[in-house]
Amino acid sequence: MIDLRSDTITRPTQQMRHAMANAEVGDDVFGDDPTVNLLEETVAEILGKEAALFVPSGTMANQIAVRCHTQPGDEVLLHEDAHHYFYETGGAFVLSGVVPRMLKGEKGMFTAVEVERAIRPDDVHFPSTSLICLENTTNRGGGAIWSIDDIKEIKKVADKRNLKMHLDGARLWNASVASGIPEKEFAKFFDTVNVCFSKGLGAPIGSAVTGSSEIIAKARKYRKLFGGGMRQAGIIAAGALFALAHHRERLAEDHKYAKQLAEGIAGLPGIEIDLESVETNIVIFFSKNIPASELAQKIFDEGIWVLALGDEMVRAVTNIGVDDDDIERTLKVMKSICV
Repeated sequence: MIDLRSDTITRPTQQMRHAMANAEVGDDVFGDDPTVNLLEETVAEILGKEAALFVPSGTMANQIAVRCHTQPGDEVLLHEDAHHYFYETGGAFVLSGVVPRMLKGEKGMFTAVEVERAIRPDDVHFPSTSLICLENTTNRGGGAIWSIDDIKEIKKVADKRNLKMHLDGARLWNASVASGIPEKEFAKFFDTVNVCFSKGLGAPIGSAVTGSSEIIAKARKYRKLFGGGMRQAGIIAAGALFALAHHRERLAEDHKYAKQLAEGIAGLPGIEIDLESVETNIVIFFSKNIPASELAQKIFDEGIWVLALGDEMVRAVTNIGVDDDDIERTLKVMKSICV
């Protein structure tokens, strides 16, 4: 089975499993796990932050960041397709008691002008806007990369209005490899940044949230509050460390395969795709002749998994488990179905 549903389906390599099996461990809640400590130091250095906190998932990382920057009743600005809003069962808003203010824009992005317009005036009738959240790359935006210039303009608004900035950087590694811009150059505009190890990097579990030492001390307490304190977590941290050392640059292969797939299905009967939108490892296309779920089932019946995301939208995500033969097989199947 060729699995293109997501890059979360990746499995650790034998070398990664060996590193995990031989990891030195301790009790991370007490701060005694040397492998977790090394991972947190490594991630903080890569992102140019003072500190980092290892957590079980990107969802928890996002929820912790929101809790660190807000008070109950505050309003958070984010895109209407953001992972925060779309795929986290409302967790950050339930756990932190904040109100989401949804912004629109193509590819999961919005502008500084739209941010300025959305910020609430100082009025007793309105919640207080306190946090702006961006996602890079954008999931439902098709793996699109925020430009540094656009982020910079939003940061100017945030500073002028005394707002905090959080980056959901679950796929920031992809943004960096595809753009050639170091992760820390993206991260420097944000008070907190989370990154994921269990997507394109191929580790089995885990994310990290980064920021100032003060923020991460607060985050550590919220991790415990949210049930995310782990004990001998060095076993999984070792997988993340291996992934950082060995799997970041190879993300370029995923991007190449995504382009190859997109170009191969462009022009097929009933398929609509914007080739310019394929910037990293996510391919979004639209099924115009039959429902997306029906097309996905037809493809599945031929041994290939893709994900229907709506009536027309279909997603395919290249990952560490995909090679040239898999892309060729997928294109052959698509061409046989879309006639």
